[in-house]
Amino acid sequence: MAQILLLHSAYGLRPAVHAAADRLREAGHTVHTPDLFEGKTFDDIEAGMSWRESIGNDELLRRAVGAAAPLLTGGARLVYAGFSLGGALAQNLALADEQALGLLLLHGTSDLREDASTEIPVQLHMAEPDPFESDDWVNTWYLLMCRAGADVEVHRYRGAGHLFTDPELPDYDEAASETAWAASLAFLAELDESVA
Repeated sequence: MAQILLLHSAYGLRPAVHAAADRLREAGHTVHTPDLFEGKTFDDIEAGMSWRESIGNDELLRRAVGAAAPLLTGGARLVYAGFSLGGALAQNLALADEQALGLLLLHGTSDLREDASTEIPVQLHMAEPDPFESDDWVNTWYLLMCRAGADVEVHRYRGAGHLFTDPELPDYDEAASETAWAASLAFLAELDESVA
């Protein structure tokens, strides 16, 4: 089964992240959930984004790289995954890791360098519309990822809130969340089969 690095959103390492990790573990995967905010969690997005800005993107990426590094010993191949901000960080890590097994993005993406190149499978789950990622951007992101060589699936959830998989947030949409998790587990199962 897959070894997954699961990165939290700007809300911090909330119970929903642990619940997601448990769901993945129940499917047989090994899941690591580093705390990039060093214990801070938030109940509203503005406070979380303010804390993120105080840390800075470079430092957050450094912390994410530090969390991934010990997992890559002995030729291990990781699936990088994340929620919103964590998805953006996961994308950066996956594109920098030539041995990455896959990339699972929940509610977030990141910019791509012009010379980005990867052949990894990628699955993205996004609200439609999403207040943080416009339809134009998601379409552009998809084209850029395909141009880079990735095998990309995009799943959109009309009417869902941004972080619709977190049951403790107003964004939560049970039907969209369950659909997203079913597709995510199928995606991870396919990754397992590809390396079996």
